[in-house]
Amino acid sequence: MTKVVNVNGVKFGGNNPLALIAGPCVIESRELCMDMAKRLSAMAKKMNVPLIFKASYDKANRTSINSYRGPGIAKGLEILAEIKAKYNVPILTDSHSEQDIHLAAQVVDIIQIPAFLCRQTDIVVAAGESGKAVNVKKGQFLAPWDMKNVIKKLEETGNTKILLTERGVSFGYNTLVADMRSLLIMRELGYPVIFDATHSVQSPGGQGDSSGGDGRFAPYLAKAAVAVGVDGIFLETNVDPSKALSDKANAMPFSEVPKLWKKLNAINEVK
Repeated sequence: MTKVVNVNGVKFGGNNPLALIAGPCVIESRELCMDMAKRLSAMAKKMNVPLIFKASYDKANRTSINSYRGPGIAKGLEILAEIKAKYNVPILTDSHSEQDIHLAAQVVDIIQIPAFLCRQTDIVVAAGESGKAVNVKKGQFLAPWDMKNVIKKLEETGNTKILLTERGVSFGYNTLVADMRSLLIMRELGYPVIFDATHSVQSPGGQGDSSGGDGRFAPYLAKAAVAVGVDGIFLETNVDPSKALSDKANAMPFSEVPKLWKKLNAINEVK
């Protein structure tokens, strides 16, 4: 059985309910981010969903130098702190440098290591030393058993509040494939496993100067992952993904999330 990681009352692992990590890819504005937090929090309360709200203050890994990155760390953390206080929901955000982690840890509950950076020792160690829970996105270039080395780096800091996230593996150029075996293999490493349904249908750099994807497949992969066995689902969602400034091709419309969650819960109960 996997370890249980408790993030301000949201428990991952063991026999705890399936948890949801959801929100927009990036903070586009205070108003839009607050609106998504309000919708997700209301859904979580109504449907008894263990919820972590996620959004990025700075997406430093965008395809093009002209792509929107976010409001920056100061303004972004201010918005995330407001959401945390108003809706009493734990917060996840990703940090792209060890210098950012110290500041982010003063506000958020989970520091996320982006997939491209999961082998960057200084960032991983800084996240571990923050004392916060750490969600590591498995790099598209890594085999699931290679995550044991990332885990070791975190454990060396004394931090065992570790989550591992599958987000697809590179399959040729501009294509990802979700290998469901990875979920089982990473679970054997002893920590809770999350499935990132929306990034798993991304097409990295597929539009030339931006990433593409096909969000219609995200619900199907989420259902498959829950049937295999995971401790949480990660979804990027927006009221109107077609207008989103990041990951619009693979994000789920919020209107579809409650219906999907009912199906995921039903699968989780009988798996």
